[in-house]
Amino acid sequence: MDNKIVENIIPSQPPIESQSDAHVLKSRLEWGEPALTILDVRDRQVHNQGHITGAMPMPLNELVDRATATIAKSRDIYVYGSNDEETAQAAQLLRNAGFEHVSELRGGLAAWKAIGGATEGVVEAKVPPSAGAYNVVDRMKEHTEQAEKDV
Repeated sequence: MDNKIVENIIPSQPPIESQSDAHVLKSRLEWGEPALTILDVRDRQVHNQGHITGAMPMPLNELVDRATATIAKSRDIYVYGSNDEETAQAAQLLRNAGFEHVSELRGGLAAWKAIGGATEGVVEAKVPPSAGAYNVVDRMKEHTEQAEKDV
């Protein structure tokens, strides 16, 4: 049987950008696109305090060795660190090691939390989620209020 039929029905995923904001990652997860990996390159103790739900801890000093051993070079990888500089450094290390689809998650954990992204960890478990974490109307209200503060 010809696979062209399937190729025409299911569009291929466009390549990920070299930098992404939290909205891009969140929308992929919400649409159920599991073919991605989130890497947290911060120190393991910091990771344990709080991180993006499902993020794999791979401290910067172990990143290339651990990623090479466990992740396919063609997999979509979103990486974040303590700041955008650390994130960029980690992404470059992965690209230099042959990973083809690496995106820097701009703003890291703080940006993720700002849009109501799911988190887990010791500290995160003690902080109750906002109303917007469970309700789209409340999330939109929080977003509007925050946008008015930013102006």
